[in-house]
Amino acid sequence: MSIPSILKATLVALAVATGTPLFAQGTPIDAAAFDSLVAHGPVADAATIASNKWASKIKQAGTLRLGGTQTSNLFSQLNEKDGKIRGFDAGVAQLLTRYILGDGAKYRFTQVTSSTREQVLINDQVDMVLATYSITPARAEKISFAGPYYTSQAGVLVKTDNKAIQSYNDLAGKKTATQAGSTGPAILAQFAPKAIVQEFQTHQEALDALRQGRVDAYVTDYTLLLNVLSLGAGDARLAGAPFGPQDPYGVGLPKGSDGIAFVNAFLKKIEADGTWAKLWTVSIGQRTGSKNVPTPPPLP
Repeated sequence: MSIPSILKATLVALAVATGTPLFAQGTPIDAAAFDSLVAHGPVADAATIASNKWASKIKQAGTLRLGGTQTSNLFSQLNEKDGKIRGFDAGVAQLLTRYILGDGAKYRFTQVTSSTREQVLINDQVDMVLATYSITPARAEKISFAGPYYTSQAGVLVKTDNKAIQSYNDLAGKKTATQAGSTGPAILAQFAPKAIVQEFQTHQEALDALRQGRVDAYVTDYTLLLNVLSLGAGDARLAGAPFGPQDPYGVGLPKGSDGIAFVNAFLKKIEADGTWAKLWTVSIGQRTGSKNVPTPPPLP
């Protein structure tokens, strides 16, 4: 949903005057509503924790070691003023932390990228990775996944004044950004094999390349691209409808962990009691003008 044109113009003028990259901003999350939702999330009883090795280890440590990101506006964004990370992924992680430890703030954060997510689990640097992490057979050979807790598809982002690209069918010969280690390169190879692909380590780096005109388009998860729409400043647009296979997001866990069953049971609980829908609304829906809450994907 676009914001009033006067406000758009004000935002654009302010960004230009301050040198602030428009793509890095976004409609602020309702922090109070988000924090309240996490604070009122379910808490597992002692027997549920004791019956699971993965959860028991976290309970005994008193801290959940979380691998995530802090630059994804709708999913996991750091607020530098209060030091808190909020968004859909951040909410799922903090609700799970509360479910195990009774307090959603009892996690220790490790920054990950698309290229490092498996390794931090293999090296036992984190207990789980929750970072718009697509479930793929290749990744499942190295780690285990709980979920999916969300699904998306691929999308194409271009500058608003780019009329040459109306969908992925127009990417032939065009410089196209995507994230290294993500599903983007494989999707481009299949659906736009003649695109000139440039891989970046982070979502923000790819957005900056588009903003600066170093690439013509950016292909990644459609839902991540809603980050730009949540700004509503009119400097970027989605070219065409989502495309490609359904992209299920999972919670990365150590290979063979019994945490899979524990996390899936937790996800079923927050879906059944309405917490999942409320989290989607405050993190994504209210910030993109989307009123139709999606149906969570089926869980094993």
